[in-house]
Amino acid sequence: MKKDPLGDVYLSAEEIQARVKELGKKVSAAYLGKELVLVGILRGSFVFMADLVRNIEIPVSLDFMAISSYEGAEGSPGADKILKDLDESITGKNILIVEDIIDTGLTLGYLIRHLEARSPESINICTLLDRSIRRIVPLPISFTGFDGPEVFVVGY
Repeated sequence: MKKDPLGDVYLSAEEIQARVKELGKKVSAAYLGKELVLVGILRGSFVFMADLVRNIEIPVSLDFMAISSYEGAEGSPGADKILKDLDESITGKNILIVEDIIDTGLTLGYLIRHLEARSPESINICTLLDRSIRRIVPLPISFTGFDGPEVFVVGY
């Protein structure tokens, strides 16, 4: 890690862009000939998703969701609430949820159950940073940029 006025730099811009380019190629190969909808989870994923889309070489549709998670008593998991739902139907389509950082998986697990009720062909996940060490809920993560440390990270 190199020093930056804001603190330690975990990943350089060059490292991130190179990995996003690789992820775009992998997504393109995995969904070649299939109808793919990228679902970005607002607000954190939008910059990553924009860069990812520029590196995907097949036609895709884009949609967005916003979800809020509230902590319960003493920091225990609380309720999840969808603040912005999808604009289009996902029935019979391949869904790739795009997330910037995945931690415990609790909120994303809730979101997947919500989307499965709409009968998509498939649901998978692409994340820039996977903090799998903190995972509580198993998730279908098909594309991971980096395995993240158990420290607070800022920025993209």
